[in-house]
Amino acid sequence: MSAPTPTSPRFWLSGQRHAEQDHFFRQALENQGWQEGDDQHWQAAWVTGMPPKAAFRHTSPERRMNHIPGNAALTVKSRLHESLSALRERTIRHYGAEHPHTQRLYFFPRAYEMPHDYPALVEDAAAHPEKRWILKPTNASKGQGVRVLRDPATAPLAPNWLVQEYVGNPHTIRGHKYVLRLYMLIASIDPLRVYLYRQGFAKLASAPWDPNDIDNVYSQLTNPDINARNQEAEIPVEFIDLERYRAWLREQGHDDDALFAKLEDLATLTALSSVEAMRARSHEAGADPRGCYELIGLDCLVDDDLKPWILECNLSPSLGVCAAPEHGGVVEERVKESLVRDTIALIGLDSPAPETFTTTALADERDRAGDFVPLYPSHDGRYMPFVGLPSLADYRLATLPKQSSPTISFRPHHVSELIDGETLALYHHDSGLYYQLNDTAALIWLLASEGESTKTILAHLQDASGDKVPRAQLEEDLWATLHPWWQNGLLAPSDAPIPSPPDPFTPERAAPATWRGTLHFDHRVWPLTAPAGPVADKLTVSLARLLRPAEANHEGTEDALHVLESASGYCLTNDARVIRSRLHADEILPAIAQFCLTQATRCDHLVLDVALLSEGAQHIVCLLPAQETANVLATLKTAANAHGLTLSRGARLSLETPNVLEPLNFPITETPLAETPFSDATLAAAERGHCAGLLWLDTEPTTATTEPPTALEVLGALLPFAIEDVAIEGKHRLSPAALTALQWFSQGVIRTRLVYTEEDATRDVIAHWLTQTPLFSSSRAAV
Repeated sequence: MSAPTPTSPRFWLSGQRHAEQDHFFRQALENQGWQEGDDQHWQAAWVTGMPPKAAFRHTSPERRMNHIPGNAALTVKSRLHESLSALRERTIRHYGAEHPHTQRLYFFPRAYEMPHDYPALVEDAAAHPEKRWILKPTNASKGQGVRVLRDPATAPLAPNWLVQEYVGNPHTIRGHKYVLRLYMLIASIDPLRVYLYRQGFAKLASAPWDPNDIDNVYSQLTNPDINARNQEAEIPVEFIDLERYRAWLREQGHDDDALFAKLEDLATLTALSSVEAMRARSHEAGADPRGCYELIGLDCLVDDDLKPWILECNLSPSLGVCAAPEHGGVVEERVKESLVRDTIALIGLDSPAPETFTTTALADERDRAGDFVPLYPSHDGRYMPFVGLPSLADYRLATLPKQSSPTISFRPHHVSELIDGETLALYHHDSGLYYQLNDTAALIWLLASEGESTKTILAHLQDASGDKVPRAQLEEDLWATLHPWWQNGLLAPSDAPIPSPPDPFTPERAAPATWRGTLHFDHRVWPLTAPAGPVADKLTVSLARLLRPAEANHEGTEDALHVLESASGYCLTNDARVIRSRLHADEILPAIAQFCLTQATRCDHLVLDVALLSEGAQHIVCLLPAQETANVLATLKTAANAHGLTLSRGARLSLETPNVLEPLNFPITETPLAETPFSDATLAAAERGHCAGLLWLDTEPTTATTEPPTALEVLGALLPFAIEDVAIEGKHRLSPAALTALQWFSQGVIRTRLVYTEEDATRDVIAHWLTQTPLFSSSRAAV
């Protein structure tokens, strides 16, 4: 190839990437005589990830960037869900939940963004225990951080996490779950043009699908970066190109054309859901829409009914070859090379974009589309109900060959007209927006609200101007006036029914009702409130022995305790301050318990926040590990029930007589929200009496598991659970007298340390230990 001339066009490669992301782009352009430039000298930019914001200001018909400002409306998982939900809610508002238009939009799983959607997630999970959930970072790739949740209530209360309903009935290939990788090209956002590549891949998980093995990422996830680490798989990463996949579907007796028609519809509606956000962001960034395009990797799951679900849209999809040659790598390389080559040809990087994109320009673009299938605009108008009011550029492009120009008409939606003399104002009841209209806007509103089409309104505007204003300017004014009314919901399509029911899949979540009760503990009473629903249900079950119906003006009542929803999970407050914040659902009851035990301190006493196994006035103190607490408690409760013991939480220890315990009898509450609590073997409260032993359950292996722990080891383990009526900077610290008493207690008690392994084995060990403890007779039956 001859050396490029000084006038050769230049391409700019940038972003955090491997060379494989640039390879096909560089190769295609260098074969056409391009040479590499830099961030100042380029006619075509190829950036992995997003470029600096300033770069968008340099886009133009002659300088093309491979990204569109605002693409996060698609490529950030939480934003994608917001975009699709907003489109579906608008379609429901206009047509109703059962309308065929709305039914086309049920292709994305329900999702909750953390932390502010956490209470809604807890409610949904409690109401639908059959659902499964998957946790994803909102803006990460290659499967980083993705895992199936055993309990959705354990989702992190931190930003940038999404909990999505898990599609639990995937279609499989040879018993392996798979996801389809499709490539969608948004050639421009104004006018909007969308294409889908004919080729793509089915990406297979490396282990057979097992719905019960949710911790096995090689069974549950299909990301090649994750499955490449599966050393036990014969084929860790396998790609099947769409041509072979479709042939296989036909061999299995399936209608591949029907599936791919749904996939094309899914892709088009996904692009439509985000276009307004991208247009607004492009305007803010100073980007020329004629100089921006976006190649997106769509990941779609097909369920066992052959219904496709969109899972995510990937920014700068991988162009490296992931599969080994014999497992689809050869075809993968060929597809990705042609994908980039066809993208370059369709965008027309070798010639400036037209100043005005006409139907002729569209026809030329589609002639050079290669293996890209045009999705939008569509000649049959099937997407007009979802566009509603296209941009003016979209509207002008809508006249495809042999088609007549569309006419759009509306009806008012929940708007009151306010008239004062000759002045008209509008109030929209759904949004609370208020508009005072000038004469032109008033004319447009009156005509539009009477169902006149945009074509008729334009003719009236021409008559009103005496044909002195150019038609193009009148069109600009008409669209500039109609657009905010449409976007904000003042206008609905004229053919839309009135009214419509709420979306059954993403209903508006009303503020929960307030549950009220009173908490009786240690001769004190706290009024208690909580959100009605799963949280209140858990409180009423787990605290049943301490709760009474709400009481007014109860003598001796303390400040009320309130469990509240917050922007970060739940919080526990009293009437004056926040006690605990950022609480998971399964942390609410422990937080209440900890607060009550803190309030149970007395002069010359300290409180031990420990579990007690009791028979009357004889007690065993149980120290629980910081991790696996719920499992350990389940084991203890089983043992307690088998031996007829009471299991409770909290004890008061006298500094003068540290060998005597006063049980506080707070119910054990540290069980997950979804778990059915164990019933106590007896409801009789434990009595003040002696400590017959200390059982230290630990999850950390020790070299001296057969030897009793020393008194100082036990003292160190007890200190975090000892509460005295002394607080310094919000932290409980012990006085010398309390420390001495706790040391005496540690020295005088029979001490045993058991390493918790797993429930059944540890239960047997505990059962055997209980029969050897002086508190019980040796005749007690083992578990």
